[in-house]
Amino acid sequence: MASQIELRQLRYFVAVAEEMHFGRAAQRLHMTQPPLSQAIQQLETALGVALFVRTSRSVGMSAAGAALLPEAQRILQQTAALPDLMRRTAAGASGRLSLAFVSTADYSVLPPFLREFRSAYPDVSIELREATTDVQLEELMQQRIDVGLLIPPLPERVKSELGYFPLIAEPLILAAPKGIRAARGKRAINLKDVAALPLIIFPRRIAPAFHDAILACYHEAELTPHIGQEAIQMQTIIGLVSAGMGIALVPQSVSNLKRPGVDYVALTQKTPLVETGLAWRHDNTSPVLRAFLDLLRKK
Repeated sequence: MASQIELRQLRYFVAVAEEMHFGRAAQRLHMTQPPLSQAIQQLETALGVALFVRTSRSVGMSAAGAALLPEAQRILQQTAALPDLMRRTAAGASGRLSLAFVSTADYSVLPPFLREFRSAYPDVSIELREATTDVQLEELMQQRIDVGLLIPPLPERVKSELGYFPLIAEPLILAAPKGIRAARGKRAINLKDVAALPLIIFPRRIAPAFHDAILACYHEAELTPHIGQEAIQMQTIIGLVSAGMGIALVPQSVSNLKRPGVDYVALTQKTPLVETGLAWRHDNTSPVLRAFLDLLRKK
């Protein structure tokens, strides 16, 4: 059985290889030459090859020694960096964060938060995944993501296991096909003026609170919506509006999604606020997650 190779032996080998002299290498290592020579011989025995070509006047490296040198230097450099890496990992400054987000967050809180976190923690790898609220809740419960940007409320069945932090609450506005008569030249519009147009909406099973907030606008105005299409991605909903398939009520920040053929118009009536927030597992002890939440709480 081959002997175990020690880091000490690699340090000794690198010193001799860089100095090309056992005496100078011993001085560099603050030791005497005999134990250094013995350590190199033990390393050669463990590897089963000669690392140096020795003569009475000089020391040269063998082909095996020349091949070992860059690998030994790399191993020693990585080993020296381990304490700092461990300290940074424990502080949340290094590692990985898995973040899922609803499509609406892509036009509001997500971009500035990512920029700020990336600036504060450049060595953290962020894994992003777009997912609806229901999918995020399942991913959180199965511990497949660290944190979710979703639309509350949290179902009762998961409340005890998840933490939640609100980030933004915004009114609904109208997304309408460009140039429709009811909205032409207006900065705000009454929902009654477009109530006859088909409504494009998220399915309730995907985002119950969002779906109910939209229907509440119609009910408050004593209107019955004509649901023409359902779609689970905001980009798809706005695309359908652009195609003239109907209108949509969307969070105000979605107006940042510029699409030809779409006008965004405020509503004259007060609308329910649509909230977006962060959810995570209470038992997730990731330092990176803790750093991420601490940064956002300071805002």
